Amino acid sequence: MKTLRIQTEDFDPGAEIRALAEGRVEVGAIVAFTGLVRGDDGLSALSLEHYPGMTEREIMRHLGEAEARWPILAATIIHRVGQLYPGEHIVLVGVASAHRRAAFEAAEFLMDYLKARAPFWKQEHRGAETNWIEARNDDEFAAIRWNPA
Repeated sequence: MKTLRIQTEDFDPGAEIRALAEGRVEVGAIVAFTGLVRGDDGLSALSLEHYPGMTEREIMRHLGEAEARWPILAATIIHRVGQLYPGEHIVLVGVASAHRRAAFEAAEFLMDYLKARAPFWKQEHRGAETNWIEARNDDEFAAIRWNPA
């Protein structure tokens, strides 16, 4: 089971994690990452935009790559768009597998991709000032390490 949702609405991380194992006795590990909007450095809001259709296709393609690399039993990716405020959920990546290593590695692989390469456009709001932001070098390096040699 693969689930991808791009949405403006908040989500319940606990419910999403429970759903990954529901009815699957073969699940031995679930790894989940939930990202929150940070309010550091005077950030008052974060706006995220995406191109409907293209964004989902790209993320699903990458999820397929994760399934080819690791024995994933179920995966959920939720990414919010619109205007988000400090402390709000922005992303959830959850992976269920029979074994923990596969779940950890697949979740990290997916999150590194989302952070560095997924087709989202982000704008930071700091009071009246707004700036478009790009992936940081740290995020790019994290994503590069997964490329096959």
